[in-house]
Parts: sequence; structure tokens; C-alpha cells
Amino acid sequence: MTFAKLVQKTFGAANRGVYRMTGGKVWNTLKGAPILLLTTKGRMSGKPRTMPLLYLRDGGRLVVVASSGGSPGHPAWYLNLRDEPDVEIELGGKRERRRARTATPEERERLWPRAVEMFSGYADYQRKTSREIPLVVLEPKT
Repeated sequence: MTFAKLVQKTFGAANRGVYRMTGGKVWNTLKGAPILLLTTKGRMSGKPRTMPLLYLRDGGRLVVVASSGGSPGHPAWYLNLRDEPDVEIELGGKRERRRARTATPEERERLWPRAVEMFSGYADYQRKTSREIPLVVLEPKT
């Protein structure tokens, strides 16, 4: 495991714990950008996997960025939701079921500048990797 992955994993675990313990009142932002908890089903283990992620609102939908800090490969949570798009999110103390999908090229063109405006690190991450960093749209389940 690389040092960057170790830091991500350690920070993620701490963020999840504090977020849940406080009902989302603490560690709910990073540099002013809001954080949600996204729970996917592990594609190999079948176990729930929860990650704190920055998000932006797009009407009734939420959008998260599968950046993995600009790593060459997609984050595990993104691969999980590609296999099983039914996910759960936590916003503050409230849990919701959502359906995840990768943004279309047109949506990405419109939403990417908003994501970078929210957190400028995404532009650096995109420069670091040859893969196009996916945006994931979390739609309310109907």
C-alpha cells in the first residue's frame, strides 16, 4: 500500500467515525466543501464499504468525484458502484438510498468546472493522471 493510500484510508476511517458520532456536525466539510458518507457494496466481499466524499448539489441529485487523489486507477468505491449502483448516503444524521451512475459526457462537461470551483485540488488530480476522473451522479431512488 502506498503512503498516499494509507493516509486516505486512515483519514477516511477517522472521518467516518467522527461524522457518525456527531450526526454529521463535525468533519462535515473540507476547505469549505461539504462531505457526505457514501456506502457501497464491496464487489468481491459483498460487505458494506463507506467513504467520506466531497459532493455538490445538482438539483435533487448529488455529485461526487472519483478522483482517488489522481491515482492511475479508479477508487474501489467507484468500481463497487459500477457493479452495484444501489448505494446509501449519509448527510448529517440522515440516511438515504440513492442510485449511482457515471455522469454522461455532457453532464461531466457542465459539472466538472463546478467540482473544481468547489475543490481546486481536483484540477491537480486530473493533471496527475491519464484517466478521465469520473463524476458520479447520485439520484434519489424512486
